[in-house]
Amino acid sequence: MTGAREILAAIRNGLHWLSFDNSFYNLSLGGPAVKELTAVPQDAWPGRAEYGTRILEGWLTGGGQTLKLSGSPLSERFWYPADATPAWFQALHGFEWLRDLRTLGGDDARRVTRFLVIGWLDWHAQWSDATWAPAILATRTANWIGAHDFFWASADEGLRGCLLDSLGRQTRHLMRVAAVDPGSDDALTVAKGLVFGSLALVDGRRCRDLGVRLMVRALGAQFGADGGHVTRNPMLQLNGLRHLVDIRNGLRCVKAEIPEPLTAAVITAAQMLRMVRHADGGLAVFNGGGEAVPAAVELVLSRADVRVKPLRSAPHWRYERLVGGRSVLIVDGGAPASTGHDQTAHAGTLAFEFSVGKERLIVNCGPPPAAQPALRAAFAATAAHSTLVIDDTNSSEVRPEGGIGGRHPSEVTVDRGESREGSQIIATHAGYALTRGFLHRRTLWLSDQGDEVRGEDRLEPAMGATPTARPLAIRFHLHPLVTAGLIEDGDGAGAGAGTGTGAGTGTGTGVGLGSGPEAGAAGKARNVGAVLLKPSAGPAWRLAAESGTLTLEESIYSGGDDEPVPTRQIVISAVAPPAGAAIRWSLRRLVPTTG
Repeated sequence: MTGAREILAAIRNGLHWLSFDNSFYNLSLGGPAVKELTAVPQDAWPGRAEYGTRILEGWLTGGGQTLKLSGSPLSERFWYPADATPAWFQALHGFEWLRDLRTLGGDDARRVTRFLVIGWLDWHAQWSDATWAPAILATRTANWIGAHDFFWASADEGLRGCLLDSLGRQTRHLMRVAAVDPGSDDALTVAKGLVFGSLALVDGRRCRDLGVRLMVRALGAQFGADGGHVTRNPMLQLNGLRHLVDIRNGLRCVKAEIPEPLTAAVITAAQMLRMVRHADGGLAVFNGGGEAVPAAVELVLSRADVRVKPLRSAPHWRYERLVGGRSVLIVDGGAPASTGHDQTAHAGTLAFEFSVGKERLIVNCGPPPAAQPALRAAFAATAAHSTLVIDDTNSSEVRPEGGIGGRHPSEVTVDRGESREGSQIIATHAGYALTRGFLHRRTLWLSDQGDEVRGEDRLEPAMGATPTARPLAIRFHLHPLVTAGLIEDGDGAGAGAGTGTGAGTGTGTGVGLGSGPEAGAAGKARNVGAVLLKPSAGPAWRLAAESGTLTLEESIYSGGDDEPVPTRQIVISAVAPPAGAAIRWSLRRLVPTTG
């Protein structure tokens, strides 16, 4: 069935190419031109001034890649560099970098922006399959209009006229190809492009209404009943909410009616975003999402203008949030996203992250670097998450090219309880039932004061299975700013924390995360009483296990945009007999002693 859809899509794309790539089609894109935009929506999203400076120096950063801009913007090779990744190419032609130059500010930034836009107009006045692709075109349209006051409100009449004419032509084309899949990543982008592009048309209402209809269909396809994005990726939750805020802003600026589904979606999406946000302002790193810039998350929530507290349990989105004092524990309590929405999904079922105030202690390894997609399988592996791993295998089948295979937990059960003493969840998944014969049941408890976490990871024979003894590892990946040191049996809790953070990159599915002899630090394993954790600020914490072998090993952390950095992980290793096993562990805050 999938093959048939691909064949039909190829035929449709081929027909589009034949119908669009001719002079008659380009003539058909003409129409009455507006003398000025009918309105200009405020674009409050900040860029990065340092990236703007790089552009002035001839370098552009986008899609996780930085390339030298070759030649003049009036030359073809400038716009089609041979070594660009698809993500960098989309960033270049989507004009995402306009915000970087606007944030940098100054006459030089404005002059360079105009020169680059003139170069683009010179080469792309007519339809092109690459640069007029719906999502790229829609992104470019919104970015040009959003940067109106920066680079073309004060431009000469000739440039303003060319921009308005090009926007009109591009928008008319976008209206003709707007029948994108509502469940695709492009749907909200195209909807926003239509709403913004309508401002460049003499009668933009038909275009705007088309964008609103596409948006409403996308809401039903991309957001669940509680407002969580179907990918279960917190970063895509942020991006989706930002698109919705922009669309609402575009409608408000022309005093158009705001559809009720949009109003409701902004409220629920904002509530879900708050749920997966740590107190440092960034996001928890689950299912391919990075931390995001805290100021950017705060700005999106501020512009959403939704005064709601984060939910503590999302039965549809399948995340759980435990709060005690200044401590926050966020748990992935669901199966990976369904087929078609699982491109960024990870095999991290029942993984958790833990932070205290603005300090992250326990994390997951995060998303693969954008410029290194070959590392996708390593960062999506179960071993790259703070959860239990059996036999160094994944709880869900990870596809290196993206997505999750047929073997994955079909259902995850979560029971939650609250008391004066604290909050607790008991969650179970069967991701290992077919391959290893065990169910994984995890209990997590956070005290009301936030000074203690207790956990139990239990393996139980799955119904009808006859498992054999299997090695297990419970992993706790540490944030790079946390130093850690082993406490020998009998040592006091005040032992000094170590500071070593070897880079170990490893091979295979572990990227230095494996538990075998190739894992680097694993060769130095010792039976120890506990591990002392020292965040960059605040009291130390002590992690101990009641059984198993506790070791401190190398790991790696990727927060999103930047290159991964070395860090450490605590590993509790044991062997589960056929009847199963239960390993209890605890994480306690140490009260500083006074001299």
